Amino acid sequence: MSASPARRNIVPLSVFAVAFTLGAYFTFAAVQGDYGLFRRAEILDEAARLEAERDQLRANVAEMENLTHRLSDAYLDLDLLDQQARDVLGLIRMDEIVIR
Repeated sequence: MSASPARRNIVPLSVFAVAFTLGAYFTFAAVQGDYGLFRRAEILDEAARLEAERDQLRANVAEMENLTHRLSDAYLDLDLLDQQARDVLGLIRMDEIVIR
């Protein structure tokens, strides 16, 4: 008694279906998963954004270091001191007129 022809066709078909399903799952995971291509693109984009922010912060720190040096005891920039006194303290000279 041999297996019927329909039974012989089901086994290769079921093996193909399982292999296709596994292949589709792993392909989907490679593209959409936590470590997939789309996530990698998001990480690279975030890294570029953070590097730009870091560069901006470094520029801000360099500017603040320059201003701090210009107002230090070792080097005093009188123009900057005058500007800061006007901006922060609201001071004016005796010969100036304030218009608001």
